[in-house]
Amino acid sequence: MISLNIKKIFIYLGIVLVIFFLDRISKIYILNIAESRGIVEINVNFFLNFILVWNTGIGFGLLSFEHSTIYNFITVLIIIINLLIIYLIFKSYDLRAYFFILILGGSLGNLFDRVYYSAVPDFIDLNYKGYHWFIFNVADIFITLGIICLIFVELLNYKKD
Repeated sequence: MISLNIKKIFIYLGIVLVIFFLDRISKIYILNIAESRGIVEINVNFFLNFILVWNTGIGFGLLSFEHSTIYNFITVLIIIINLLIIYLIFKSYDLRAYFFILILGGSLGNLFDRVYYSAVPDFIDLNYKGYHWFIFNVADIFITLGIICLIFVELLNYKKD
């Protein structure tokens, strides 16, 4: 039983680290472009651009504030939420644990940036005929994917009950 839990912890940790490093590699790549060119504005095709913006808020630029006290409060709140997610990972015995891991891996990537840069570099810009979605990053993709999957699991379980 103990070896199973240790094995599970290593699997969970491995997934979190893969997500974290995918996020870090993508951000380092974009930041290196910004450092060498001074700006990042790459048009990939008619709906995808890479444009570097610094996000001081939470996901998709929500709750962006200039005041450092509010920024620090939000950062502490994110740390508390991450601890809650870790608890939920080990309380879940089905696919939910993996969806929480997706959220945790992305959240830790953005948390690292909040602490290291005092902002999160966002750079993926999706648009259609001039209408732009929020600019986001790889960590946001994993967070969003995890949340959407959790919603579907809950809806499916609600139908069963």
